[in-house]
Amino acid sequence: MENTVVVSVDRSKPHPLYKKVVRHTVKFMAHDEMGSKIGDTVRIIESRPMSKRKRWQVVDIIQRSEQV
Repeated sequence: MENTVVVSVDRSKPHPLYKKVVRHTVKFMAHDEMGSKIGDTVRIIESRPMSKRKRWQVVDIIQRSEQV
């Protein structure tokens, strides 16, 4: 897990019948050579399989986190 980050993607959409907004979270394992930290907003793209669960790659760090 040296060059690996877990990217959490949140999606929300209204339920078709009850109209309540339902949140859905998906976690992706991504290869990271950019040096991102916890809380950063990153852009990932699909790539070749690098391990059993890692099939994404970090392309850009959009926003750095404010954590110390």
